Amino acid sequence: MFKTVKVSRLLTPLVFGLILSIPWPAQAAELRLSVNASMNVAVREIIGAFRNLNPEAVILPNFASSGALARQMAAGAPADIFISANPEWMDFVVAEELVAADQVHMLAANRLVVVGSEPGAAKQLPDLPGLARIAIPSPESSPAGRYAQQALLETGLYSKLRSAGQLILAKDVRQALLYADRGEVDAAFVYATDARLAGRAQVLFEVPQELYPPILYPLGLTVTGQDKPLATDFRDFLLGDAGQSIFAAYGFILTE
Repeated sequence: MFKTVKVSRLLTPLVFGLILSIPWPAQAAELRLSVNASMNVAVREIIGAFRNLNPEAVILPNFASSGALARQMAAGAPADIFISANPEWMDFVVAEELVAADQVHMLAANRLVVVGSEPGAAKQLPDLPGLARIAIPSPESSPAGRYAQQALLETGLYSKLRSAGQLILAKDVRQALLYADRGEVDAAFVYATDARLAGRAQVLFEVPQELYPPILYPLGLTVTGQDKPLATDFRDFLLGDAGQSIFAAYGFILTE
């Protein structure tokens, strides 16, 4: 009489070994970026250049004002790399222990200008009270708005324009530029790099540098990004010759 043996016990190690030997496709590496809105076009081009060399990489950018991005990260939004339009918001995420201080690098610099769709509408800051509507990005969340506010405070114009209802707040620098492009405002404070992307609007004048702090763009590798080779590779690409040449092509000032 034959002894009955459970077949499943004999097959289980074999089946398990076969499963392990199957060449399952590797999961694509994923990278999440939180980038200030003023670098939208340049960073998208850099992403394209990077993916030409790393076609398997999945890169998910999130573009918004630096303050909005920093607050999202503090609330738990995933990010492997954060690029701010000023050092203050980078200091904020460092204080929140989302980015280590030794993982912060200076990426680029910029300038502040005033644009409008009517040439000659204003040639300097003291001309602004003669205009009906002037857009500035919100100083509460947008570094561009803080720089604009600082310049207006230095010249004694901020309270005057605000009390007269002449200041129109935009959510970020791109919205301020859009208002000027559409002719919905007479002038708008934007970065010089954004002015290059305008349709109708053109630069009316450059805001004197001594009226506001230097516009610097720090890059931070987050604590989660530190453990991702893809994040460190993309950071190096941003800081390297390829990334820096693209930033320069869009008018950013290289800091190194």
